[in-house]
Amino acid sequence: MSEEAQTDTTENQTTEAGASTEQMQAPPKKGLAGRIVFLLITAACFAYLYYRLNGAAMREGMGLADYMSQVFANVQWVPWLILMMGYSLFYFLIDTLVVTRALNWLLADIKYKDILPIRACAYIISIFNEQIGKGAMAYYLNKRDKIPGWEVGSVMLFIMFCEIFYLLVWATVGYLSAGSGLPDVFQIMPVISGGAAVFLVVWLLYFSGKILPGNQFREKRILHAFRKAQPIHYLKFFLLRSPALLAAIVVYTTALNFFGVEASFLELLPYLPVIFFAAAVPTPMRAAAITFWVILFPENEGQMAAFGFVQHNFFILFNAIIGLIFWRRAQRELFA
Repeated sequence: MSEEAQTDTTENQTTEAGASTEQMQAPPKKGLAGRIVFLLITAACFAYLYYRLNGAAMREGMGLADYMSQVFANVQWVPWLILMMGYSLFYFLIDTLVVTRALNWLLADIKYKDILPIRACAYIISIFNEQIGKGAMAYYLNKRDKIPGWEVGSVMLFIMFCEIFYLLVWATVGYLSAGSGLPDVFQIMPVISGGAAVFLVVWLLYFSGKILPGNQFREKRILHAFRKAQPIHYLKFFLLRSPALLAAIVVYTTALNFFGVEASFLELLPYLPVIFFAAAVPTPMRAAAITFWVILFPENEGQMAAFGFVQHNFFILFNAIIGLIFWRRAQRELFA
């Protein structure tokens, strides 16, 4: 083993030991407080949904259970299922391409077909938390391809960072195309977009060494990908990821029609990036993502509650099924 490899191993062991010590010393009350806040927000989302749905049922002169049963009975399930299965497979292929290219740009030459199994299996873990799923990918690549764990984790951070800005760019495009017709809450978009643009410019200048050149924070191993990334890589990420969102606009608009709700492509353009962002954040934001549909389409409370719940959960569950297909191959490659 080379001196550099031995140093990396020692640093990893020291870091892991330090992390374990910090976790043992961390006050448990902080974690408990966070869980309580999550539960309260989730409860508030479901309370809001119950209030809106019960009100809609009363206006129809029906009980809530009968009202929702009627909503589900009127959905065109067969074409919806075919549509969503096709979209999930398309998303999987695009998602794997983005991960593969990011690794190629910033770390190592890994083939697309070699990323497919772990990207698919990570969807199983993503049922609980999307970011933990990316962490599992870092662990897998470290074990299988002997790529330093810090560097792989750095690329996963780069991907998560770019996803935020990718969704924000499309939300901004949607706002510019339909700003006056959007709910009042979207009027803050110019402020958010402007602030994000300034932040991104400062971020790029910092990691290129043009700002605070003597600062050592950028030298941390977990930030390896950001030191290596050039502006063109951020642009390429946006271009590679965008077909998935553009397809989603078509798919979700069509799916809404199957649920009995009329919507246009331009109407969903500003909505979907915001909802997808909320869905990508760990609980309780997934509950909030479902709630958003009712807020954005207040005249169709029942249909939108059913749509938000079924659409989101089918997507993550079907992706997990894709992961199960690749599970044995991933196990063989990891433990061979």
